[in-house]
Parts: sequence; structure tokens; C-alpha cells
Amino acid sequence: MEKETKQQEAQKRQSEQLVHQLVAAIDAEPNKFNNYYELGSLLTRLHDYTQAEELFLKALGLFETRGDERAVTFLKYGLGNLYYEVDQVDKAIKYYNQVEDEKMKADAYLMLAQSYVKKGQYKQAVMYGLTAHELEESDPEISQVLGDALLALGEFEQAKKYYDRILVRHPGRADTQFDRGLVAMALGEPYQPYLEQAQQLNPDYYKKSEKRIAEIEKTLQELGDKGGH
Repeated sequence: MEKETKQQEAQKRQSEQLVHQLVAAIDAEPNKFNNYYELGSLLTRLHDYTQAEELFLKALGLFETRGDERAVTFLKYGLGNLYYEVDQVDKAIKYYNQVEDEKMKADAYLMLAQSYVKKGQYKQAVMYGLTAHELEESDPEISQVLGDALLALGEFEQAKKYYDRILVRHPGRADTQFDRGLVAMALGEPYQPYLEQAQQLNPDYYKKSEKRIAEIEKTLQELGDKGGH
């Protein structure tokens, strides 16, 4: 436990150092948007949301005035991530929809898909997920969000396809192993190996997600009862 606290203290010092460095970089070169974006993103990761929002909005105003479209796109994406993080999903969606930079389109569509999963609007999530997938086929996060949305919609065969695609290259993902186990359970396939893998890879994640196993079992039971009548 003491070792963990020391490690946390070291990480905290490192983060504070990085914040100071980025503040100094902004002071030295106020026209470089990357420093604002990186500082805002770092503050978001450190859960300093108020400071992050103030910085992003201030920088956005600055670069919009200058007509710097690339800077504006990055800062809007950063704001989207901040609002996504604090569960202000509609605000996040608003900013992700304004990302115009071609190189960032796949990321924005992925985050739109994840935002709609958070809202429980799975059909929209699939729509944005598929668009992201067309742009960046090999990104496991895109396949994951598609699998999650399709699983929630009861499209088990489709979900299976996306989870399997991830596991070929990233078998060490506990979330994918777990979800693949749920799909196997729903399809009447052997599911235990997937759940065991997930438990081994990340016991905390498994424990947190365990109730979903019971939910799938209950749904299947209900479907079975309906079929029997």
C-alpha cells in the first residue's frame, strides 16, 4: 500500500511538472495551438475539469478570431472529450460534430459512437461506428464500440464479428474477452473460456461487469419462456 502511495505521489509530481512546462510553453509561444490542446487534455485527465474548460474556451476564442481552422478543430475535439468525460454527452456531441479536419474524422466519429452508447441510443452509435470503421478499419476501439452497440441491440452474430476481429490482434483486452463471452452465451456457444480470460486479465473489471452475465441469462430465460408458450 505504501509503495502504491509513493508511486501515486511520483505520478502527481510528474503531472504537476508537465502542467508547469505546458503553461511555460504557452507563455513562450502563445500562437501554437498544440500547447493549449495538450494542456487542456492533460487537465481533463487529471480531473481538473473547470480549468480545462476555461483553457479550451479561451483558446478556441483566440484561434477562431485568427481564422485558424486546424487549431479550432483540435480545440473543439478537446472540448468534446472534456464534456464526454463529465457525462455532458449532448455538449460533447455538439463539438464532435464540428470536427472538420479529415485526419481527425475517424476519431470524431468514434467518439460520437461512444457518446450515443452512453445515451443508450445504439442505432445511432452503430451508424457513426460504421462510418468511423470505413475510415479506420484496424482501430480496435471502433470495433469495440460497434460490438457493444450491436450487443445492446441483440444483434449477436454481428457483435461477434467485431469482437473476434479485435481478439485476433489484441487477445489481452479484458473488456473484449468479457463481451465476447456474453455474445457466446446469447448464441448458445461455449462462453466460459472468454469469461475466465477476462477475469484473469482484469479481476476488477470482471467484478464490476459480472452483473451483466446475470442480465444476459435473465433475458435468455425470458426469451425461452416466451418461446415455450
